[in-house]
Amino acid sequence: MSAETAVAAENPAVFDLADPATHADSDLSGMWRYLRDCEPVYRHSETAHGPEFWVITRHADVQAVYKDNIRFTSERGNLLTTLLRGGDTAAGKMLAVTDGPRQRELRAVLLKAFSPRVLERVSGQVRRSTRRAVRAAVRRGTFDFAGEVADRIPMTTICDLLGVPEADRPHLLRLNKSALSSDDADETFSDAWAARNEILMYFAELAELRRENPEDDVISALATGSIGNRALTVHEIIFNCYSLVIGGDETARLSMCTAVQALSEHKDQWRALREGAVAKETAVEEVLRWATPAMHFGRVALEDVVLHDRTIAAGDIVTVWNCSANRDERVFDRPEVFDLARQPNKHVTFGFGPHFCLGSYLARVEMSALLGALAEFAADIDVAGPVTRVRSNFLSGPSRLPVAAVPAATADELDSAL
Repeated sequence: MSAETAVAAENPAVFDLADPATHADSDLSGMWRYLRDCEPVYRHSETAHGPEFWVITRHADVQAVYKDNIRFTSERGNLLTTLLRGGDTAAGKMLAVTDGPRQRELRAVLLKAFSPRVLERVSGQVRRSTRRAVRAAVRRGTFDFAGEVADRIPMTTICDLLGVPEADRPHLLRLNKSALSSDDADETFSDAWAARNEILMYFAELAELRRENPEDDVISALATGSIGNRALTVHEIIFNCYSLVIGGDETARLSMCTAVQALSEHKDQWRALREGAVAKETAVEEVLRWATPAMHFGRVALEDVVLHDRTIAAGDIVTVWNCSANRDERVFDRPEVFDLARQPNKHVTFGFGPHFCLGSYLARVEMSALLGALAEFAADIDVAGPVTRVRSNFLSGPSRLPVAAVPAATADELDSAL
């Protein structure tokens, strides 16, 4: 534990959790441990980034808030970025920031678009594109895993699902990288706001095209979908497309980068994966727990709530921290250990309750495909230079990950593997 983290373990106020730099530049593991043990319901002070808010860190409490949409609402925002600025304009229109019957109706429309037939088609494409990307990268030997592999797989997956034309995907990826996080310390809130608005405008245009000529994709399902006898509005369509592309790309991409970094740093687990000593299904769940790319989600209390003798007042902002819950010693044996054979593994990486992530199935498919391709094509893999992390108070993971891989076969054998 660093000296800075040791201080924070006694005084969590040292860190501003609303500041993206905090999560990019600091080891917060000691602080999370202290909060779980001593202040599981912690009142975060007002900072330059916004007003006070509550920090919930234990696994059981995180789950309790997630499933309670009677006393806590997501309709005033579900991220610190929006909560601290007064709310979310997508409330009641985007699934992630809608509660109650309306949320269930929107979810039903989206679930129709995630039919088994569509998911199977996209899953097959994921496996093929992942094997190609990993094989080509390993054949080169040295590469930036984030830019040359992880940037391609999730964006391809979600764009295949949504029906985004291939020519538009590089531009959409660039916008995604600015919407909720940044590789650039100088990027401002205005830059992120502009990127988010450009994504929305893009989907407004595409939705209009799909209304006229629907295809077999999610945008078409939304553009032609209805709740009761009412067609979805343009705002309902574009906000949910935005949510899917942001959630489906960024979180999966960062999870993949964290997976490779963890495997390079834990050679016993890398060997277990390559030798088939661990089931791929359990390996996927441990990577998801370990990565926890979406660090928190937020709610607003609708009434006074007493939790661990602290009174959360109606109107207070409440944040639940997945990254702490997934390391809770009350639930996980030796949570600080990366163990691909871990069972049970009740992580909250995909949330819990009514807002459980719609894309969890595809996220697992992507991670399974990645682990399988790495084990097949690489004999060894190591981080080969400085790792850069995203700057965000919501997302966590490497944005640059230089890697050196030892191919598991000759170049000719790799070329014939597909």
